Amino acid sequence: MADVGRRKAALTGAAVLTGAAGEATAFDFRFTAIEGGALPLAQFRGKAMLVVNTASFCGYTPQYASLQRLHQRYEAKGLVVLGVPSTDFNQESHDAAAIKQFCDANYDVTFPMTTPEHIRGAQVHPFFAWLAGKAGGAPTWNFHKYLVARDGRSARAFTTQVEPEAPQVIRAIEAALAATPPAA
Repeated sequence: MADVGRRKAALTGAAVLTGAAGEATAFDFRFTAIEGGALPLAQFRGKAMLVVNTASFCGYTPQYASLQRLHQRYEAKGLVVLGVPSTDFNQESHDAAAIKQFCDANYDVTFPMTTPEHIRGAQVHPFFAWLAGKAGGAPTWNFHKYLVARDGRSARAFTTQVEPEAPQVIRAIEAALAATPPAA
């Protein structure tokens, strides 16, 4: 029941924030941080975001190391890497504390992460429904990447097989970071 309430809050927050202004942006959504507490994407307004659905027990799990390097390389330039653990492919724990411990111990992850969320299907988190509409569909596996522009209005997807530090991802990140941040 708490899950339903949280989903309604996420939807309501997006609707309230965009009601008078028009189309929703990425910054109108919110999550729960893996450490607990609110994680409103509004705190990243004006930054580009690389949003990745993650999993601890997947053949692609080593991509955490590349994501951490991207975080370290581009954070000061305005990139937020956001990890969103998901059990949708049955390769993730349901326990946020266990996920955090795994990421800390194995990959020294310092970028923000959320509690586990549904990233596709009937229970999809509203942000992932928005991303799917903006960037050509829902993830088909773990470590699907979405690069959200600084204005929060557009997104581009990279499939699981595309490494986070692949040349096309680096070019896209650098182009997104070169764009002028929107006025506050």
